[in-house]
Amino acid sequence: MDLFQVHDRISWLRNRLNEANNQYYQDAQPTMSDSEYDSLMAELIQLESTHQLQTPDSPSVRVGGTVTKSFETVTHKTPLLSLSNTYNEGELLDFDRRIKDILGHADFSYSAELKFDGMALRLTYKNGFLVEGATRGNGVEGDNITTNVKTVKDIPLKLNVELFGGELDIRGEAFMEREAFAAFNEQREADGEQAFANPRNATAGSLKLQESKVVASRPIRFFAYDLIIDNPPKDFNQVQKLNWLKEMGLPVCEHRKHCSSIQEVIQVIQEWDELRHHLPYDTDGVVVKVNEDRFRDTLGRTAKAPRWAIAYKYQAEQAETILNDITLQVGRLGTITPVAELEPVFLAGTTVKRASLHNEDEILRKDIRIGDKVLVEKAGEIIPQVVSVVNPERENRSQPFKMRSDCPECGSTLVKTEGEVAWRCENLTCPPQIRHKIEYFASRTAMQIEGLGEAIVDQLVTEGLIQTYADLYDLKLEQIANLERMGEKSAQNLIQSLEDSKKRPFDKVLYSLGIRFVGATVARDLAEHFRSIDAIIQADFEALTAVDSIGPRIAESVIEFFSNDENRAMVEKLKLAGLQFQLQEKQVSSNKLEGKTFVLTGTLPTMKREQASELILEHGGKVSSSVSKKTDYVLAGEEAGSKLEKARNLGVPVITEEEFLNLINE
Repeated sequence: MDLFQVHDRISWLRNRLNEANNQYYQDAQPTMSDSEYDSLMAELIQLESTHQLQTPDSPSVRVGGTVTKSFETVTHKTPLLSLSNTYNEGELLDFDRRIKDILGHADFSYSAELKFDGMALRLTYKNGFLVEGATRGNGVEGDNITTNVKTVKDIPLKLNVELFGGELDIRGEAFMEREAFAAFNEQREADGEQAFANPRNATAGSLKLQESKVVASRPIRFFAYDLIIDNPPKDFNQVQKLNWLKEMGLPVCEHRKHCSSIQEVIQVIQEWDELRHHLPYDTDGVVVKVNEDRFRDTLGRTAKAPRWAIAYKYQAEQAETILNDITLQVGRLGTITPVAELEPVFLAGTTVKRASLHNEDEILRKDIRIGDKVLVEKAGEIIPQVVSVVNPERENRSQPFKMRSDCPECGSTLVKTEGEVAWRCENLTCPPQIRHKIEYFASRTAMQIEGLGEAIVDQLVTEGLIQTYADLYDLKLEQIANLERMGEKSAQNLIQSLEDSKKRPFDKVLYSLGIRFVGATVARDLAEHFRSIDAIIQADFEALTAVDSIGPRIAESVIEFFSNDENRAMVEKLKLAGLQFQLQEKQVSSNKLEGKTFVLTGTLPTMKREQASELILEHGGKVSSSVSKKTDYVLAGEEAGSKLEKARNLGVPVITEEEFLNLINE
């Protein structure tokens, strides 16, 4: 390349890497694989070094993300550096050789630890109490997300043992376990919200929310992996740190190994390559650190990474296949999702035939076209996704993807709301929407109608027996029994389950209606505040947003839902069927708690929180979901979160389960 071409290439690389950084760190929606990112970064560093063109704002000298405008910016006492990555044993041997050359001896050992695919956090404890939690940010400054961090149950608000006085700087990784992430995503889709691509995105996206109450409801875990103190002992080392962190009450990953040589490190990496597939969380590699802290200053750092540590990255499981077609899938709330129809390929233990393409913008950005050979990867070893096109230069490629203007199922015109990436079908009678809404209504978390699975719903809709979930209660035994693979006994069970569902409480019925953004918690808060469906229907924007958990977006969605004549007609039909549309007054055993408002938090020793709530109501008290000056008591168990902290700040009495029972029994 001549100098002009070098400048052009460097400019392109910087723009592409900055874009990838923003998608990964700020938007929590990465679209570039780690190996592709590292390859482009290596090329940039090589070009800048060869031609002496490095600049202070180049991504080659930045740690990673930036701070946001949504949170207070805080400075890290010691920088949170990124790690250099390696993908083969040869580079590990080079790493070992460089350390020996700098130190001038081989009198050191290594600590090998699993590398988590999550979000780096810095925690600060003073005199044993958690006082600050921050993101990595740009390595020097991060976002102060203390309120959100305090909702993570793995992170203690007070250390069990104070091994060191003064201030402790603890680093670690927030993450989600795979099963919890899958359930969380399922619930998001059920609530009409966009699913996250993988656990890492979900964790980062959650911790950057402005509402800590929402963060508290998400299944975020944490592992600590480093400890920084003033005036450390001379023999301070990584293995010792991890043991001390565990002793102080912080969770530490059990998969860690003290290695005497780089050959032993390589052996551990090989063993864990098999182990990682059986873990409940995602791990994308192994972090290798010089164990002895006393060598860190001597070894030093580059502009963005320490020389005493390196991350060995496992290759993501990928496969090449042909994209045969791009089809469109209609969701419960009309969201149109493009789907890649693939030539079947075996990947990470299963045969992959389809993969989500997320949205039109994503397809155009990656320039994915029908007939292309594509690289498919399982994100978090669960969700297949198309990473890139393998042969974009081939001749006779098909035309670029263009979103059709009408719904593939009902022919209605598709619409795209300003500020959203998804196209939607707004026809409430669109067949897939009808089926998905009925399935949602009957699901275990909603009306819990046993025997009403996807296949039965499809038959009922296809045969014209039902058009909405309200029609379910008009079904007759003989109609159900005549369906394929049903029979008399199964039909009787379904009729009985429909009858049983009429006893579900008001908040469950409200949740089951499928109002966009109204999940289980919001439905309960609406039910408790307004106490009847009629009051909710009549409520205006101001009345709705007066409820603690209801923001403008939810209020607008509720108003929009009940402004629709068909939706109100369905509610009336469900009323006639006998469903609960009014909050039932609890039977009161005594008035011992009359006029007292309780907030529950944490895990109680002998009873579930639902049981405690029932007892409070039974004895004349009230249960609230948020702490305020009007709260009389906070009933707290183990792993209590931000509600406990707020109660202490407001001076609200905090009681144990035993003290609560004494209030009732005295």
